[in-house]
Amino acid sequence: MGVDFGGLIEKRKINLEDLQGKSLVVDGYNALYQFLAIIRGKMGEPLTDRSGRVTSHLSGLFYRTANMMERGIQLAYVFDGQPPAMKEIEIKRRMKIKEDALIQYDDAIKRGALDEAKKFAQMTSKLKDDMVEDAKTLLNLLGIPWIQAPSEGEAQASHVVCKNDSWAVVSQDYDSFLFGATRLVRNLNITGRRKLPGKNVYVEIEPEIVELRKIIDDLKLTREQLIDLAILLGTDYNPGGFKGVGPKTALKLIREHGDLLKAVETMKESPNIDDLFKIRELFLNPKVTDDYELKWRKPDPEAIVAFLVNDRDFSEVRVRSAIERVSRGWEKSSGATLESFFGS
Repeated sequence: MGVDFGGLIEKRKINLEDLQGKSLVVDGYNALYQFLAIIRGKMGEPLTDRSGRVTSHLSGLFYRTANMMERGIQLAYVFDGQPPAMKEIEIKRRMKIKEDALIQYDDAIKRGALDEAKKFAQMTSKLKDDMVEDAKTLLNLLGIPWIQAPSEGEAQASHVVCKNDSWAVVSQDYDSFLFGATRLVRNLNITGRRKLPGKNVYVEIEPEIVELRKIIDDLKLTREQLIDLAILLGTDYNPGGFKGVGPKTALKLIREHGDLLKAVETMKESPNIDDLFKIRELFLNPKVTDDYELKWRKPDPEAIVAFLVNDRDFSEVRVRSAIERVSRGWEKSSGATLESFFGS
C-alpha cells in the first residue's frame, strides 16, 4: 500500500540521462511486482516458459536493467526478509484483494471482456519464493549485487542510502522517507507510455525524484513529525489510518499539536497508544543489516543465454542484443571511479 502523502510533496521530473553515473538501490519486491503487473499477454495472462513457469518478472528485470546499465546507471537490489508482526493485517488485506481480483478476472474472460480482464489480471500478481530466487540468479549472472534484508526491503534500501553507499532508493512507495532515505526515484521501472486503468487513455510516465530535505523544509516538519503524519493517514502497520483524516487534515493536526499523541487526544477515536509507539519505532529503528557488499562484476554472457534462452525460452536474438548493451554499460561504468557513482 504505502503511505498516501504524495499530494503534499513536490516531485521533480527527470530524464534517465540525469541518473547517469549514479548508484541506485532498488526495492526488489516492488520492482518485480511492477513487472508482473505490466508484462502480460493479450488476455492479461503472465508470460510463461514451456514448463508453465512465469517469466514476466525476469523479462522486466533483464531488459530494464540492461537499459539502465547501458546508460551508465549502477543498480543494486534489496529483497524483503521476514515482515514485522504488525504488518499481518496489511498482508491479509492484499491477499484478499488478489483473491477477489482472480474471481473477477475469470468472470471477465468468460464474458469475453478482455480489457476488463486485463485490469483485474494486473491485481492478481503473486510473487513466489522460486520467482525471487530466479531473479537473484539472473542478477548474479549480470554481475549486479543484491542484498537480503532481515526484514523490510525498503528499510534496508533506505539504510544503504543513509550510509552513502548508494545515491537514492528506487521504489514507487514513499515509505522510504519514513525509514530515513534522503532521496527517492519513482517510475524508473514503468517509464514509457502507459494506459490509465479503466480508461482508453495513454499517458507518458517519466522518472521523478523526491528529496527528504525538501519535504521537511516545505512541510515545516521534522522526520519524526513526518512519521506521525503518515501514521494518521495509514501505513502498512495501521492500514486505513484514522477515519476522516486525509493528507491536508493530517498535516494541519501535526503542525497544530506538534506530535501524534497530542493530535490523537483531540480526536474521537481511542487507539492503542502502545501500538502507535510501536509503529513509530518500526520506522525510526527498523531491523537492518550492515552485512552486505555492493560490488559490481563483469556479466557472464553465455551463462545468461543458457539461463534465459535455453532454460526459460527467451528469444536468443533479443537476449544477445540486450547483453551487448549490458556489456557496453559495464565497460563504461568500470572505467569510472567508485566515488562518481555515490556522489551528489
